[in-house]
Order: sequence, then C-alpha cells, then structure tokens
Amino acid sequence: QVHLVESGGGLVQPGGSLRLSCAVSGITLNYYTIAWFRQAPGKEREGISYISSPDGGTNYADSMKGRFTISRDVAKNMVYLEMSSLRPEDTALYYCAADVTPWPRLDFDAYDYWGRGTQVTVSS
Repeated sequence: QVHLVESGGGLVQPGGSLRLSCAVSGITLNYYTIAWFRQAPGKEREGISYISSPDGGTNYADSMKGRFTISRDVAKNMVYLEMSSLRPEDTALYYCAADVTPWPRLDFDAYDYWGRGTQVTVSS
C-alpha cells in the first residue's frame, strides 16, 4: 500500500519559517514525482512545487519561487518543503502527493496518491 504522511505544520508568526515533511511508503522516490499542494479557506487547491524522478529536478509555481524550496532524501523516502518569510496568506492545509508519470506537472488531477495534509497557520 502507498501512504504519504505530512508533518511539520503548526502556528508561525509572519516572517517566520517552517519545514514540512512528507514520509512516503509503498513506493520509491526513484520512480515517482512528489509534489506539494495547498488549499486555503475559500480557495481552490494550489500547486506549489514538485521534485521529479529519477533525476531530482525541481519545479515551482511562479508565485512560489524564492520563498519555498523542495528537496528529498531518497534513502529515507522523505520529501521536504522549506518555507520562509511566511505571510498570513500562506495559511492553508498543505498536502503532498505522488505521481508515476514521466512528465510531471502541478495539476492535482494528475496525482495518484495523497496525504491527509498538515495545517500551516501564519498569524500574530
């Protein structure tokens, strides 16, 4: 069975930083793209970034460049999302997702497996 479990969310003040983790089991990161999405209250699901396999190349939504960084540890089957200079509008439920396509993209309907999400709240 494939499972993805997000962790690392919480309450952070504006301007702060946070690192989210996605623990992946049942698949290898050498064959799957892992992406991060988020969904804020009243908004549609939004793509953030993905890291592809087997090369580990990364891609970001234009609006996410500069403050968000995706990385992975293949041996540990772990993917991370480092976030900095956080703003209240970054408040959302953050998801990781996995896809086997050789042509990855930040389109939520392309992803086969999803975690349950971890909540990030940016507030004073």
